[in-house]
Amino acid sequence: MSRPREEKYQAILDAATEAFAEYGFFNSQISKIAKLAGVADGTIYLYFKNKEDILISLFQERMGQFINEIHQETAKCQTTQERLMCIIRTHLRYMQENRSLAMFTQIELRQSNPDIREAISGPLREYFHIIEQVLTEGVNQRVMILSDVKVGRQMFFGTLDAMISDWVISKKPRSLQGMEAVVFDLMCGAFKIQDQQAELLIK
Repeated sequence: MSRPREEKYQAILDAATEAFAEYGFFNSQISKIAKLAGVADGTIYLYFKNKEDILISLFQERMGQFINEIHQETAKCQTTQERLMCIIRTHLRYMQENRSLAMFTQIELRQSNPDIREAISGPLREYFHIIEQVLTEGVNQRVMILSDVKVGRQMFFGTLDAMISDWVISKKPRSLQGMEAVVFDLMCGAFKIQDQQAELLIK
């Protein structure tokens, strides 16, 4: 894709993010997205088949960026504890920096039909796999106690997911900065991570 086409493509995705977050998926007409993107209605169809295609592309694109960031940041870490903290910190920071995306993913995607949810499941499965890899590493290195990695992943992701859901529906916007220490402390208790390095990361 040429640079002008790529820029227009990204502009449409940005506009769709804002529209879906503010008006909801079902109330966001193609014309509304086009207006926010600064393009003609017909231009949308040069890039996407329909509104559902925009939603799927939006999630795959933005979550793909998020997962790439997780990969890059965790690769710099030396220990399981550092990787867990890194995932928590990156998750909270990325959602805070992309509030409209957070609103869209936490509210709109849960109301989408099964076909859409299946189409966007790839990035989520990859994210789950990253978490499970880190937890498995921790178990194998005996820095944590966890009898079922899948259940551990569900709890880990569920905690972050619930925090973001509460944050986006709150009537009093607040910062997520500093909350990574709270989540990490919970994980240390749940996974029985008890060592000096974990205490240092919390501090």
